[in-house]
Amino acid sequence: MPNYRRFHGAGGSYFFTHVTYQRYPWLCTDLGRQSLREAIVTIRKKYPFTIDAFVLLPDHLHCIWTLPEEDSDYGKRWRLIKLMVTKACGQKLALPSEKTLSGERRQEGNLWQRRYWEHCLRDQQDFINHCEYIHHNPVKHGLVACPTDWPYSSIHRYLT
Repeated sequence: MPNYRRFHGAGGSYFFTHVTYQRYPWLCTDLGRQSLREAIVTIRKKYPFTIDAFVLLPDHLHCIWTLPEEDSDYGKRWRLIKLMVTKACGQKLALPSEKTLSGERRQEGNLWQRRYWEHCLRDQQDFINHCEYIHHNPVKHGLVACPTDWPYSSIHRYLT
């Protein structure tokens, strides 16, 4: 098995992509959105971070987080958020996708892909590029014609 190495810089800003298991489109359902929102709010109280940009699509999400100066453990935050979402809505969603043998051995659910994409933002231009990518993503996937037409995006916060 590959040894994935992730950069952990205290106080850093990171771009993340998380994908649903087998790209099943459950994230934009009322239950999916509410469960994810509640999990993020709960985890942020105990393990603070700032959400700088965010977009939620039916089968994946992109976001930028900035961690506190003394902290670099985004992995713990994501693990707890995904666990809370799975506990809150895993049974209620009753997704049709079957788990793999590997997933069964690891006692994984069928809501999330095992791995996720993370990128430590290097400078202000990298931050801007990733914000633009996040906000343009619903257009890229053909969900809307204009980024502001997508309701589950932080672009609305940026415009106000």
